[in-house]
Amino acid sequence: MSFSRIPLLNCFSGRRESCEEELLPLNACGNKEPVILNVYDLFNINEFVVPLGLGIFHSGIQVYDTEYTYGGHAYSNSGIFEMIPRSAEVELGQHFHFRESIQLGYTQFNRDEVHRIVEQLGLQFTGNSYHLTSNNCNHFSDTMARILCGQQIPNWINRLAYFMDCVPFLQRCLPPEWLTPI
Repeated sequence: MSFSRIPLLNCFSGRRESCEEELLPLNACGNKEPVILNVYDLFNINEFVVPLGLGIFHSGIQVYDTEYTYGGHAYSNSGIFEMIPRSAEVELGQHFHFRESIQLGYTQFNRDEVHRIVEQLGLQFTGNSYHLTSNNCNHFSDTMARILCGQQIPNWINRLAYFMDCVPFLQRCLPPEWLTPI
């Protein structure tokens, strides 16, 4: 049996539970499943703009061997979908290139609870509410990560969207179909 010090964190409050710092068998205080953020370069432009601190990224949250991500469409039902982890090039198209995986933490939610969370998030992240700068895949990944393990995604992943949201003139320079689904 493997033993380890397990500091348990409550996903919502950040407080440590009663098992903190005791020598316990792994998973003695509940299952802990890794929460992984998979990040993709969107288009080849990132090789030029990432050194400037900007970039166009797509992301998804991987938990229990499934990656959950969000995209826009013209309907009012959920825009969240499942895919094989790190496979956006195949499942979403040639403009998506896997960049890296970042482990954000662990969740104690089981697989069924994660599915219920995704269903509930689908009410907020509908296909027709997608917006490139104010409600995109990175906003979804951040929301899901906060719920699952109390961690936010790194700021650099959605920095360009935040910047463009603050400077509306830049949004007017983009084709409207890039901003919202048709």
